Amino acid sequence: MGRRKKISTAQPVLLSVAEVAIMLGVCRTTVCQYLNHEGLLSILLRGVRRIHPDSLYE
Repeated sequence: MGRRKKISTAQPVLLSVAEVAIMLGVCRTTVCQYLNHEGLLSILLRGVRRIHPDSLYE
């Protein structure tokens, strides 16, 4: 019997623009528009934009 690979069910603390686009069912450009014009909160970490999941519900 082989070892089974464990699948993580934990959700990430911060999401990338691509992950947010998948969650919302829109393209990355639309998420960028939300960031620039609609006030979607995000942070910049080492040149990569990250979004907290709670800000998607606000």
